[in-house]
Amino acid sequence: MKKSRVFIIAEAGVNHNGSTQLAKKLIDVAIEAGVDAVKFQTFKAKNLVSKDAKKAEYQKENMQDGDDTQYKMLQKLELDIETHRELIEYCDKRDIMFLSTPFDHDSIDLLDNLGLEIFKIPSGEITNLPYLRKIGGLQKEVILSTGMADIGEIEDALDVLIEAGTSKECITVLHANTMYPTPIEDTNLRAMVTIGNTFDIEYGYSDHTLGIEVSIGAVAMGASVIEKHFTLDKNMEGPDHKASLEPNELNEMVKGIRNIEKALGSSVKKPTPSEKPNMEIARKSIVASSNIVKGDILNEVNLTVKRPSGGISPMRWDEIIGVIAQKDYVEDELI
Repeated sequence: MKKSRVFIIAEAGVNHNGSTQLAKKLIDVAIEAGVDAVKFQTFKAKNLVSKDAKKAEYQKENMQDGDDTQYKMLQKLELDIETHRELIEYCDKRDIMFLSTPFDHDSIDLLDNLGLEIFKIPSGEITNLPYLRKIGGLQKEVILSTGMADIGEIEDALDVLIEAGTSKECITVLHANTMYPTPIEDTNLRAMVTIGNTFDIEYGYSDHTLGIEVSIGAVAMGASVIEKHFTLDKNMEGPDHKASLEPNELNEMVKGIRNIEKALGSSVKKPTPSEKPNMEIARKSIVASSNIVKGDILNEVNLTVKRPSGGISPMRWDEIIGVIAQKDYVEDELI
């Protein structure tokens, strides 16, 4: 990942609705927006959920298919290995990084065999020790989402990953809230900084709020990775479309993040090139407040402070008071 700037992941997730062509259109949108990576999800429904596992409420609301089980919903959203290869090749040709989140052991192996160098761990797997150990053993870069987790569970997950062989320097922890969409009052962005400070680790934010301002705010607070769901159309049928950005919103988010990166600067406080020309205009000098004759004592009556700069700085006022004038001055003349 590019540590010199924020790494932006456009989360296509399952918003391809099982269509390879739709997945490619999502990749095109991500490229147009200028993100660093586009991410999908890799799973086999039979390995991920039991056949009678119920949908979350937001999934029921967003899918009017008459079925309330996750199993049938996820079956329609699987991407087989050939589709993975096709999408990876498409991303390579278009010069964008392909990522995918594995949700089971077989999917971890599939993505490893396909050569992925970054493994994204979803929030739901943060308490899955065998899963964490398997990914940690790959010794790849890891992005760990922490929705629904407390600080102790994050510590436990990091311990498993590190003990399995992944160095802490290769891990980025994402603060997240696992509700789609996340209520703004539940965002708790300060917890993201707490994670970074507690574990002395790279941190970022996986954003499930509506809109783009929270992701931009997270960057201002030091996030090195931002992940955000996007779609072609929020009105499409599917579990995650409504809580995703449309293409124009994704474009604006990326633009906002890059602008904030520029605005954050170097942390050194000094005059910038753009403001230096205004220093003469905006700053002041010690000037005569009335006509002064050579030999007069300079004092608080015959001196004042006015623009422009270029004369004696008003910070030297105490040095000048009581000095004998060495020449005549007219009103407003620089001393």
